[in-house]
Amino acid sequence: MSQSLQERIAAFPFWYHKIELPGGIVTPGWAPINQASYGVPKDLTGKRVLDVGAWDGYWSFEALKRGAKEVVAIDDFSDYLGQLEENQRCAWDTFDLCREALGYSEDICQRIEMSVYDVSEERLGRFDVVFCFGTLYHLRYPLLALDKLAGLCDDELYLESAILDDFSPYQGGLGHGYSGKQMVMEFYPNNEYGGNSTNYWVPTLMCLANMLKAAGFNQVQAWKLVKQPTQVGLCRGFAVGSKAT
Repeated sequence: MSQSLQERIAAFPFWYHKIELPGGIVTPGWAPINQASYGVPKDLTGKRVLDVGAWDGYWSFEALKRGAKEVVAIDDFSDYLGQLEENQRCAWDTFDLCREALGYSEDICQRIEMSVYDVSEERLGRFDVVFCFGTLYHLRYPLLALDKLAGLCDDELYLESAILDDFSPYQGGLGHGYSGKQMVMEFYPNNEYGGNSTNYWVPTLMCLANMLKAAGFNQVQAWKLVKQPTQVGLCRGFAVGSKAT
């Protein structure tokens, strides 16, 4: 007798994303923190979308639900949140389970294990829209990554990151960040930010927006996802860069 969908979900030791599946089943993750505060359009009809750092695939599937014609998801599985064991990151297994349950074919929902530094038009083609959520601060070379993504993005890049406006481990912790729109980015050589050794760089919201501008996006908007965060995990910012003139 085959396992039920609920049993297959429960068999995985860790879920990052909270994904709604058929039959009222929801995967037991916690991200995204507040989907409504993300600036992703409700209508992505006909768009080709790249989802960077896809993990379980929440935003890949959300793009398809919103009408995208094709999604390419990439991840290199390097983030262990500073706490997960190796067997708790199950590569694409959780993504594949959700893709199957939602009924999306590989033709319109492809996933590729690769580093963001390796993206290229030759390998992946061009995209109308790029998602880069929960990834930037894990990168040793964040501006290089944005330059790479900008090089194959024709329209808009949506960017979510940890930010320093309300928290800095060097300034005194929660409530002691850079609240005056400073242009600052901090480097963490060990695990200073959130106890995660793969958190390398965190910018202020102002810095995040200007990094998108530096990567070639003419119009940029940015905002905090939580106005007055009460914990480090809620100190997040969102930015949208458009190439429209």
